Amino acid sequence: MLGRLIDDLDEPETAARLLRTLEEPDLVGRLEARAAEAGRPVADVLADTVHGFLDEASDEDWLRLIGLMNRAEDPGLAAVRAILGAALAEPTPAAASHD
Repeated sequence: MLGRLIDDLDEPETAARLLRTLEEPDLVGRLEARAAEAGRPVADVLADTVHGFLDEASDEDWLRLIGLMNRAEDPGLAAVRAILGAALAEPTPAAASHD
């Protein structure tokens, strides 16, 4: 289920449908801002962000993701929401002051 969703993220229609389904305007806004900064389509940035997270996720990240999916009504959507939330997290004031 999640594997198919991830594979289909490379299709712009799938990415657009997923963004509408997320019902997370703040998260979608951060994704759109990242895409604008990169001068790339939102669908491409969405796919790259999810693929990048999955490629680099630690064992702890996977355990957290699987636990979240087990409790979710829509596991694939919950996983993508969590992945984007982690990958697009806004820096905390303490972290931002170290830049």
